Amino acid sequence: MTVLLLDDRWPSMIPLEAYGRLAGPVAYTDEVPVNVRWNFGDLVRPDGPGVLVSTNERDPRVVERVDAGDDVIAAPSRKDPVRDALHAMTRARSMGEWEASQTHESLLPYLTEETGEFAQAVGEWGETGDEAQLCRELGDVLLQVFFHAELASRRGAFDFSDVAGSFVAKLRSRAPYLFDGSTGMVSEQEQERLWREGKARERRIEEAGGRHAAP
Repeated sequence: MTVLLLDDRWPSMIPLEAYGRLAGPVAYTDEVPVNVRWNFGDLVRPDGPGVLVSTNERDPRVVERVDAGDDVIAAPSRKDPVRDALHAMTRARSMGEWEASQTHESLLPYLTEETGEFAQAVGEWGETGDEAQLCRELGDVLLQVFFHAELASRRGAFDFSDVAGSFVAKLRSRAPYLFDGSTGMVSEQEQERLWREGKARERRIEEAGGRHAAP
């Protein structure tokens, strides 16, 4: 049997390595979306040892097949550190008593602390050039972003992808040269003009919709 491990963020993206290597009856672990199952008919040859499709490497059926030495094909995006961080944060919120008790408000002192430690690391980096320390402290700041996004995701408000999307949307509005195919250096004066215009445009839209303006 072949075990095909897909990325739970994009389960419809089947790795190229799988094409031509899947044969036999197809089984799925419970979390694989129905729309993904519908699309497997044309990818699997009818005769063969079988295929187990999953997004969860901890599923008992997957573990059993991997322990038995079956061939494993995994989506390369499963190795993405951002995916690992998101999964770790979700598990921490579910399994850690301290994490489960936290709120946006209770986490604020930690955000302040980690931001201060990163600022201190930047100051020390100017003298020592310690890149590893700078990376570690910035990772601690990022942990706070993951944590707040996980809290919001649990109540169905937004998730980390939405946070990243809001960042991109702001840049599209205030720095359009990053997306319109422009080349060359943009002057600081032009950047400031576009930023002001984008911010003012966002404020008008948000005020018309009864929302607070973005900072």
